[in-house]
Amino acid sequence: MHHNTILELQYLLKRVQVSAWRLFLHTSCTHATTPMIRGVWGRALRRVDRGLYDQIFVGLHPHGHNLPRYVLRPAPPATNTGSALDWILFDVDQRHQQMLWKTWNMTCAMGLGAKRKPFRILRRAPLTPDHQLTRWTLGDVPWPLAGNPDTTPCILKFDVPIRLIKQGRLIQSPEFGDVITASLRRIAGLAGIPRSTTYGNLVRAARSIASQTMVTPWIGETCNLVRWSAAQQRQVELFGITGSISLPQGPGPLWPLLAAAQWSHLGKGTVFGMGQFRIQLYST
Repeated sequence: MHHNTILELQYLLKRVQVSAWRLFLHTSCTHATTPMIRGVWGRALRRVDRGLYDQIFVGLHPHGHNLPRYVLRPAPPATNTGSALDWILFDVDQRHQQMLWKTWNMTCAMGLGAKRKPFRILRRAPLTPDHQLTRWTLGDVPWPLAGNPDTTPCILKFDVPIRLIKQGRLIQSPEFGDVITASLRRIAGLAGIPRSTTYGNLVRAARSIASQTMVTPWIGETCNLVRWSAAQQRQVELFGITGSISLPQGPGPLWPLLAAAQWSHLGKGTVFGMGQFRIQLYST
């Protein structure tokens, strides 16, 4: 049973092609945040090519779901001494790449902040999970920690607020199975897998494995955010949570899904970071 589930997971992850870069920026806007840059980039992309905007930024999906095909997040502090972003695209046709880089040029010229101060991309570097220089898939992502992936004790850290929704309500204390379900939903959508009986069986099988994995209860807190919505022309209050789940005996055979989800994120709430999390070593 587990063997078949893992084979299906591997097939799913291999279906999602990835292109990623680290963008090193020079901004004259002191408080240039990732949501601020994302908003300007979105407006520039919409002006240049509405169809491409719908495909990548909104993520209009043939099965009726909005599924953004990108991640834009701050680069880890240890990797740079200035401002840098990770820009990740999923299953985006390479013929659109040149147009997307032109869109970034427009984004820089449009500027940031109330005074719309222009900024620059100083350089860009390919971003890969294992020192590769070509397009790769989510199935190529290695386990980020030393040791046996199945049995390495680890913590899933949600430093950036996340929004996991169940039956229309925010999950206040996620379980490991909730994280697995959200990961599968996001990646299956990127892979173009419809919500079918086969998909449902995969989710149930993965949740069954998750239920047999030793975990500690969620430790965290709520983290709400009030922001101005240009689309709705009003302030909107967003509700999220931060915290962690520990896996003292490792993630077991579900580790490839967790490793891939560090790149794809879990979905929901782009202002919050679209479900970003980190895998780090567990210590007692």
